[in-house]
Amino acid sequence: MIPFSILDLAPITEGADAATAMARSVDLAQRAEALGYRRYWLAEHHNMPGIASAATALLIGQVAGATQRMRVGAGGIMLPNHAPLVVAEQFGTLETLFPGRIDLGLGRAPGTDQATARALRREGSDPERFSDDVAEVLALFDEPQPRQTVRAIPGTGSRVPVWILGSSRFGARLAASLGLPYAFASHFAPGELMAALTDYRERFRPSRFLDKPYAMVGYNAYVADTDEEARLHASSMEQSFVALREGRPGPVPPPVAGYRERVGRFERALIERTMACSAIGSPATVEAEIERFLTTTGADELIVTNSSFDHVARCRSYELLAGVRNRIAARAEPL
Repeated sequence: MIPFSILDLAPITEGADAATAMARSVDLAQRAEALGYRRYWLAEHHNMPGIASAATALLIGQVAGATQRMRVGAGGIMLPNHAPLVVAEQFGTLETLFPGRIDLGLGRAPGTDQATARALRREGSDPERFSDDVAEVLALFDEPQPRQTVRAIPGTGSRVPVWILGSSRFGARLAASLGLPYAFASHFAPGELMAALTDYRERFRPSRFLDKPYAMVGYNAYVADTDEEARLHASSMEQSFVALREGRPGPVPPPVAGYRERVGRFERALIERTMACSAIGSPATVEAEIERFLTTTGADELIVTNSSFDHVARCRSYELLAGVRNRIAARAEPL
């Protein structure tokens, strides 16, 4: 069975606050574990009024502490914002508290605007150093070497699984050269998906981490009892994408019926391009879309995101999606 996982942005909805968003993330994670999702990842963003996961490692700890078996991690930590030693210490601590359950996805983008990046006090950081910083994190998780003067405590010897995240071919090639698992952010940047997957698989070098390539692919899924209801809930994310591109990010807005048909041609094209890797509809509609997507990409794992305004609808979507996953798996089982 191809595993399904969840990427959570801890959405702050209009009229609510960060505390509510975090409580909803914990609630959703507990439901996801009961439904058999493989992993639950949270993403680092800063200065975003609609996202409550800026202190990503702290929220990962809350989610891991509220669950028992499911893997929990970062999708991802934006490495240009942090010293590798601090990242290794944070995730070494999480691994110590929740052994065998923590993942660390590393991204190359700052996850914010330039002014906020400066406020993070990493002006000297350089995304072009990403490869070196990844190597440093891996070394800090490894067994200490003779005469090694700097160690991550906790962290050294923990060998927390590290993933490379990306939305371009750069990350795919880096993951391949290091023999690491790779996650592509096609849920918001689908343009280079197939080229990146091809690069990753063709260039992959077996390593002590993996003996063959393992690719996880991002996907938007809004599932409801009817196609119309699902499209309604997805309109909140569509509004958020438009607002972000127009430079006015805010909390997740309430859904608007027929939103995509109401906007102008430019906005509609933006939504269709950004959300190209999405399934929106009833379980039957979504099942057909996801099967086609999995066949096209050959993904080893699907990581799904959903930022519905209504928390009950969001939970219901993941419940229905688990049924879709189970039916796809049942058909794939050999007779």
